[in-house]
Amino acid sequence: MKVEKKGLFSSINVISVVIPVVVAILLGIRTKLDLGSWTQNLPFVNAIINSTTAVLLILGLVLIKNRNISAHKLVMSAAFGLGGSFLVFYVIYHISNPSTPYGGQGLIRYFYYFNLITHIGASLVVLPFVLRAYYYGWNRMDDKHRKVVKIAYPIWLYVSVTGVLAYIMISPYYSF
Repeated sequence: MKVEKKGLFSSINVISVVIPVVVAILLGIRTKLDLGSWTQNLPFVNAIINSTTAVLLILGLVLIKNRNISAHKLVMSAAFGLGGSFLVFYVIYHISNPSTPYGGQGLIRYFYYFNLITHIGASLVVLPFVLRAYYYGWNRMDDKHRKVVKIAYPIWLYVSVTGVLAYIMISPYYSF
């Protein structure tokens, strides 16, 4: 079992590095793919995904506080799946649409960039914790799950909420 776990956690570590690197490479591609105008709706879709994820994270906390483990697992699995969907849609949008510059001025501009930078940074940091939390929780390794969730949960919730806030702030500047 230790060998399997070590291999699993090595995989989690590799995934936690490879995903951000691949996303950065894809975002750096100057020539955008023509995947159709439907991709212009993906920032809104991702804002809905982030909003739903935040609600599910809060619901998951309520459920586990009430010791409803089966409902907690279901809700957290949905949040985990939404995270994967977000990533796919995020990449599709950015490989097929130009970047949108933020047009706000004054203090709001500083707030936007602070929100965006901390959102991106936290999203990079949280991935290995979420993967471990999900594994521990699913396999009822409760002590380890609780320990990693103390780190993963607040960061994941922050990423979900700040993602919605970033969308709300940049959406007036989309040019489609």
